[in-house]
Amino acid sequence: MTLSRLKPLRRLSHHLHRRSLALTAAAVRQDTTHWTQTPLVKVTPAAESLFHISVDISDYPELATSYTKAGQYLQLRLHDPRTRPAFFAIASPPSITASEGVFEFLVKSIPGSTAELLCGLQKGDVVELSPAMGKGFDIDRISPPENYQTVLIFATGSGISPIRSLIEAGFGADRRSDVRLYYGARNLHRMAYQERFKDWESSGVNIVPVLSQPDDSWIGERGYVQAAFARAKRTFSPRSTGAVLCGHKQMAEEVTSVLVSDGVSSEKILKNF
Repeated sequence: MTLSRLKPLRRLSHHLHRRSLALTAAAVRQDTTHWTQTPLVKVTPAAESLFHISVDISDYPELATSYTKAGQYLQLRLHDPRTRPAFFAIASPPSITASEGVFEFLVKSIPGSTAELLCGLQKGDVVELSPAMGKGFDIDRISPPENYQTVLIFATGSGISPIRSLIEAGFGADRRSDVRLYYGARNLHRMAYQERFKDWESSGVNIVPVLSQPDDSWIGERGYVQAAFARAKRTFSPRSTGAVLCGHKQMAEEVTSVLVSDGVSSEKILKNF
């Protein structure tokens, strides 16, 4: 065989070898995740298209100890080989996970997704979890409470899930003078955790529901979260203000822009997506 014919074959062989190595490396990376089989203890509606999901991890204390800070998340996968693992923020605070041996989630059922299949399962069905991941909300950046009297919290849709964890884990809201949660949803039927609002407010969090498509009886804030905040009278001191954001990317970008323009340091704006 001539040299001119050998070169294309060598290139093809080199390409196939590199592809084989890449697939092998990908398989190795995938295998590094430690999966634990755990049963579901609750699958109940939380709001329209949203579900409360609780998973029993009482037999696996290492899972509980991997969760140390509000805002962390994990991977969950089903036994169905046609589905991919999905990432979910943990809604229960670390203290509840440690004492009751459960992970709680707020899951939006999206057609054709792993989340939709998860929301269709029942108590006793088994799923597989990874350990908790991520750094969570770095509340130390807006502490102590005496130095950061204003904390502005923004959440949209299922983004309220890690915010619930933050509020119920406690971050000194009762020792701050102005803690506001701007919580956006399409309407009240799409707004989860309303049954928790009274407890959240008693802990020092002022809740501002914002509905983008309310019915005619709604007398509260209308439109989008970022617009509601932009309309609000802002009398806080930028140096003593922090913020926590979780939800739609556009909301986060626009709220961040308003906060920075008001003089709030970007280092004091905590984000989770």
